[in-house]
Amino acid sequence: GQLVESGGGLAQPGGSLRLSCAASGFTFSSVDMNWYRQAPGKERELVAGISSAGVITNYSGSVKGRFSISRDNAKNTAYLQMNDLKPEDTAVYYCHALGPYYSYWGKGTLVTVSS
Repeated sequence: GQLVESGGGLAQPGGSLRLSCAASGFTFSSVDMNWYRQAPGKERELVAGISSAGVITNYSGSVKGRFSISRDNAKNTAYLQMNDLKPEDTAVYYCHALGPYYSYWGKGTLVTVSS
């Protein structure tokens, strides 16, 4: 399986970005999807997750109310809408697929929040 993230870049504080994660090589609609991030010098942390059918979502406390995870199973794509961005959101964002007996990671996309 393969995951390819896109949509990262430079945003101003208070701005928005939308990340995409294109999946291939596995049954996308059968797996939960997650977004993680890793800031410089810090450990990778879970940002948001969504169940296979998109019914259940969860968020870390630091992004709840600002970020929204979604998916389009017809397009084999997961999304992370990030609003009201803060400098502390600066990190490499990774897409992750958690299957019954496998786990796939993307290579990440860099998000920089700075004025």
